[in-house]
Amino acid sequence: MATAVTVKISGRVQGVAFRWYAVQEAQRLGVHGWVRNEPDESVAAHLEGDEGDVEAMVAWCRHGPSAAVVRDVAVTEARPTGASSFEIRY
Repeated sequence: MATAVTVKISGRVQGVAFRWYAVQEAQRLGVHGWVRNEPDESVAAHLEGDEGDVEAMVAWCRHGPSAAVVRDVAVTEARPTGASSFEIRY
């Protein structure tokens, strides 16, 4: 059964290829949804898929790529949208 969450990642997460690496990790895990930069310099994402895969993606978000400095990850339950891919939104 699919589960879904939204996450807001704050810290030094823009300008460090966070979104690109998130796409790579989501594809590796089989997680669907999207990721985007926010005006407040955070990164937001909608993650959906098998519960264990979504949890693994949230765990990845807690550190991100090597150039990122993640200060906080806020996780909120969400409704699955039926997404079939993972994309960067602008």
